[in-house]
Amino acid sequence: MAARILACVDIGSSWTKAALVDLDGGRLVATHQAPTTPDDVVSGVLTATAGWDAPVRACSSAGGGLRLAVVGYEELISAEAGHRAALSAGARVVHVAAGRLTAAALAGLAAAEPDVVLLVGGTDGGEGGVLLHNAGVLAGADRAVPVVVAGNTAVRDDAVAVLTGAGVPVTAAGNVLPDIGRLAPESARSAIREVFLTHVIGGDRLSTDPRLRQWVRSVTPDAVLDGVAALAGLRAGAEVPGVLVLDVGGATTDVHCVPVADAEQTLQRSAVGVPARRRTVEGDLGVQASAGALREAATAEGLAPPGDDGLSLGEAAAVVALRRHLRAEAAYGPGGASARGVGLVVLSGGVFRHADPAVVAGVVARVAADRGGAGGVLTGTRVVVDTRYVLAAAGLLAGDHPDAAAGLLTTLLAGRPGLSRPRRPARRPSRRPTR
Repeated sequence: MAARILACVDIGSSWTKAALVDLDGGRLVATHQAPTTPDDVVSGVLTATAGWDAPVRACSSAGGGLRLAVVGYEELISAEAGHRAALSAGARVVHVAAGRLTAAALAGLAAAEPDVVLLVGGTDGGEGGVLLHNAGVLAGADRAVPVVVAGNTAVRDDAVAVLTGAGVPVTAAGNVLPDIGRLAPESARSAIREVFLTHVIGGDRLSTDPRLRQWVRSVTPDAVLDGVAALAGLRAGAEVPGVLVLDVGGATTDVHCVPVADAEQTLQRSAVGVPARRRTVEGDLGVQASAGALREAATAEGLAPPGDDGLSLGEAAAVVALRRHLRAEAAYGPGGASARGVGLVVLSGGVFRHADPAVVAGVVARVAADRGGAGGVLTGTRVVVDTRYVLAAAGLLAGDHPDAAAGLLTTLLAGRPGLSRPRRPARRPSRRPTR
């Protein structure tokens, strides 16, 4: 009987990574990567899977992440809440406006060229005039940018109606700040991801080829988190269970954590008010497309300026991302397991996969020495590198091919040599369209 083969592809902002998987047992048949082609990402997918006679299933974070602008009620509360929700959804925040939008403020917003606007403002049942005013201004803008409305639910439907009546694509979400001091970003995160799939993947920014929409099943952070949950499930009986994955990319740095794996968490429920599966996606921490913002973030954290090489930038991204993840975890309040207590840390991303193991060990030691929080995650914890980049592939398979996903992840846990590390192409992708 012929083998059942599937090409699992992650379309990143800089590189497109492909894994050819035998679904009967989860054997990794081959891996390959190619530069992401920014003008038409389908070309990069075809190059990465060249010679493979297999259907494609993909996830994507191409385009440097979603360019998102936040419009809020006032900067220190509503706009900041929206800003955090946007970063955690993998979006890159390119503009923040607060208060009633004026003509000048609208011009500044337009100049940032966002892909989507996150419109927030007011606690539930509180002041709603600013939200409605800003919806009216956005409705009258020359360029109709998709809007996610995640503000005061008492006037949210009216704001949606104003935008819809003007022909603006709009998605309603739960209030990111339903009460003073209580951040609830999950609904907005989901809406932002849906906008990414519909208006970026499904639109013509990345490709007009209809195959792209057929291939892409999820955004990359979602796929990786599914892979992490499956990996945590395999380690459920370990003396120290729990998994944290630190994925440093060209545009974002993602932290995925499943601190304890059990049947309840497999169903993605929450216990004691603390989510069983936690993720922070930092849209301003990347070693290529977001390198400038990464340097600013490192300075804000009191870190020494990173060098120009990818690994130095990756080390800085790792420290800042882990600190932020722990701060976000603390916001849930007491109760539940912590990222500080996981038994396995997996490093992912090209800066780790292509580096000499001794050099990576030095990075791990320095991060473990961080007294700003990151050290508490890595000190005394087993650390491995996802050298063959199986987590995204496992996540793409976990839903309908769980045995294949488990097969891929077992080799990661065992640390077997398996395939050699994927060869880095000699040519780096251009940040500008090549056609």
